Amino acid sequence: MAAHNERKLRSQEWFREPTYYGFARRAWLRSEGFNRDVFDGKPVIGIANSWSELNNCNAHLRQVAEAVKRGVWAAGGVPLEFPTISLGELLMRPTAMLFRNLMAMDIEESIRANPLDGVVLLCGCDKTTPAMLMGAASADVPAIVVPGGPMLSGQWRDRQLGAGTDGRKLFDLFRTGLLSEEEWCEIEGSIARSAGHCTVMGTASTMTNLAEALGMTLPGCAAIPAPDSRRLAIAESSGRRMVEMVWEDLRPSRVMTPAAFENAVAVDMALGGSTNAVVHLVAIAGRLGIGLPLSEFDRISRRTPFLANIKPSGEFLMEDFFRAGSLPALMREILDLLNGDCLTVNGRTVADNVGGAECWDREVIRPRSAPLHPEGGTVILGGNLAPDGAVLKQTAASPRLLEHRGPALAFENIQEMRARIDSPDLPVTPATVLVMKNCGPKGAPGFPEWGHIPLPKVLLEQGVDDMLRISDARMSGTSFGTVVLHVAPESAVGGPLAIVETGDEIALDTPRRRLELVVPADEIERRLAVFVPPPPHYDRGYGRLFLEHVNQAHLGCDFDFLRAVKKNA
Repeated sequence: MAAHNERKLRSQEWFREPTYYGFARRAWLRSEGFNRDVFDGKPVIGIANSWSELNNCNAHLRQVAEAVKRGVWAAGGVPLEFPTISLGELLMRPTAMLFRNLMAMDIEESIRANPLDGVVLLCGCDKTTPAMLMGAASADVPAIVVPGGPMLSGQWRDRQLGAGTDGRKLFDLFRTGLLSEEEWCEIEGSIARSAGHCTVMGTASTMTNLAEALGMTLPGCAAIPAPDSRRLAIAESSGRRMVEMVWEDLRPSRVMTPAAFENAVAVDMALGGSTNAVVHLVAIAGRLGIGLPLSEFDRISRRTPFLANIKPSGEFLMEDFFRAGSLPALMREILDLLNGDCLTVNGRTVADNVGGAECWDREVIRPRSAPLHPEGGTVILGGNLAPDGAVLKQTAASPRLLEHRGPALAFENIQEMRARIDSPDLPVTPATVLVMKNCGPKGAPGFPEWGHIPLPKVLLEQGVDDMLRISDARMSGTSFGTVVLHVAPESAVGGPLAIVETGDEIALDTPRRRLELVVPADEIERRLAVFVPPPPHYDRGYGRLFLEHVNQAHLGCDFDFLRAVKKNA
């Protein structure tokens, strides 16, 4: 303790101030029942809790917080829990992504404004994890992430179901009359059986695993199921470790380095992770002044095999991934592709943490010698239709469509798409390319998960199970199909997607990473010259702030004034 006392704690600026306010701060906290010795040189650990009954993914985090507190007290710290915004994708309109940056600001300012020496970040649902990492990166006070974990696998009759992925597949059966109302009701009551985030490799599972890959969780933390007692045990261990991190002054900037982001991208590719990881990793890196261009994702994707056999790109669910050895086992498999000397929050390196990890099921986590795909899950596309890039999850796409050329059927917005998609006389064939505009950061607004355009009912009834779809929207990580997303610049700001007309030919060449509008260049220029942007969706409040300051998808969709000065290209 003597060595510890040589380091000045941030919280002591509040509690040892020799004025009336030092006295008042201690007195007001003592009104909560604390003894005076809690201010006697003990680290104050904030527990940022995104619990909410409006967010089933995070509905169990109060119990997780209690476990963290046990660890903090045991290690000689003082835990003080505080609430944050909670972003639940399914209930929030128009999208939780509209509020990711707001939550990041909430985290950053809560840390800055309060007497906290360190912070434990409790997250789960897909936007809460990147938002907390963004805020913690900007505040740069010692921090550790404790995700809530995936829910239990769904079960309907003799079928194991993954929330999100299997629900979408079954809904198509319901749309075409192959499931009855009674069967659909049974599925509704059995697909999501507990608190916790989606039990497939959707955005939530992807981002909690990438938090671990970045070094911001204890090893093996991300994949533990939400109801599993080991979730509480690792939460307690994280609380203990947080106190040690304060004395070591182990800050996010020491953990989330450029090399750590390279690791996270490689892990994302090996996981077959959500396309949304691209946007979130770019945003987190931007808070630290680290450049993470889309070209880096494609470079790493080309060298990294896809190994995690998890839905929607594979067969299994997150419980199976946990049982098979979870992220440490997968990272060991690609350790030669990682920066093994990166520091993590437990004070050890990546190589130290995963070098001895074992895999217990080679069907779930494939060996390097037998990958599911020789490249990573996500590819980055360029071309005249996406000058600043677009993304495609090739491992969840139909191989026959990865090189495709066909006529466009263009929808000006999601309202038009929804009104027409089930029309029996919709002019589509399996070769048609569905194009949807005005669904990006400013056009939607908020960059919602609208990119998984439903297959037209007329084609579903013919047995068609996939077609090429293109938009400037995102899509849920639980989704699947040959879907090009994040087209940048978006149509609402005059990107080339805005001038696509029904009947125009579009060509996708995934091996060459090209997405082309097959229209003469002078005709493209003519159309762009007469483009008129749509009116803004908001004229006040946070919505207006968002529209005036949000960056495009390839820059992470963060606010321009929150990105740090770039440290590297």
